[in-house]
Amino acid sequence: MSARDHSRPRINRDELVMITVLGQVAPPLERLGPWRIGADGIPRHLPGSGGIVLSHRVGDRCVGLAADHVEPGVSIRNEARAGDGAANQALQSYACIGNFAVIQSGRALGSRGVVVGKHGGIDNVLLDFPLPVMRRMAIGDRIQIYAYGIGARLIDYPDIRLVNCAPRLIAKWRLWDSGGRLSIPVTHVVPARLMGSGLGKNNVIRGDYDIQLSDPEAVRRHRLGSLRFGDIVAIEDADNRFGRSQHGAFVSVGVVVHSESTVAGHGPGVVTLLSGPADQIAIRRDPAANIATILGIRQAAPPQPRLPLPEREARERQRAAVRLPVLTE
Repeated sequence: MSARDHSRPRINRDELVMITVLGQVAPPLERLGPWRIGADGIPRHLPGSGGIVLSHRVGDRCVGLAADHVEPGVSIRNEARAGDGAANQALQSYACIGNFAVIQSGRALGSRGVVVGKHGGIDNVLLDFPLPVMRRMAIGDRIQIYAYGIGARLIDYPDIRLVNCAPRLIAKWRLWDSGGRLSIPVTHVVPARLMGSGLGKNNVIRGDYDIQLSDPEAVRRHRLGSLRFGDIVAIEDADNRFGRSQHGAFVSVGVVVHSESTVAGHGPGVVTLLSGPADQIAIRRDPAANIATILGIRQAAPPQPRLPLPEREARERQRAAVRLPVLTE
């Protein structure tokens, strides 16, 4: 490819296999007590993962919500009990960002959606559907995904590992060659030192890892308050080829899939899309680098900065303390 060639990157499309996987709309889960203890020591009761989220979809802001690890749109999981959860692990492994999904039961039978994320720990796959469709859906509805993208490779960049990407995402992502380096549009650049929960896993095919928002100065410096569901972000000094490691010679790129969290070590989750040597990757900032826009799902919201929930609450307490009258005997 020549410099700034806007043609689609070549992948090994003729080698890829399409296979169907299936899950059911998963209910929200709440284990033990209702409280999540924040990194600031404050307990909060907040909505979390699972269910059908009607208020937020891919493209909406994911910071500043009264929520913890909330998943936009529809969360599914394969509830088959045989094989110690092997069917759900296959759903997690095979589904790729940008794959199509079709509802197989319930009042929204036949409606089509798109895979927009995976969430480790709870092991859900995340889908987006138009709002009128989600209003007709129910917990337990069966959804089939046309999984396509496992084993995809960038033919002209053999050292850059591609994972979790449907071919249609690669085709629409506006990747191009820039002087022998793969030029990749992202909304944010995140230092590896801010990555928390999920670090150290031995693969990046399942689940995600989290951007910690507990340092207010780092949030401001890297504009992390403007993160949205579906933003494609670069993680500097991160090697995600065969797991999640910190390595100064590599860059990893992924998509934001769930909201912030108040819990220590947690935050907006990132699913890896590609990872490779830093000298073969050229990052370019582009506020339109959100899969809602790239895949034509909907127009992403403007990237306006918001304070993370704990910092916003702390400022409200400070303002309230100033307004309170001083009691005297």
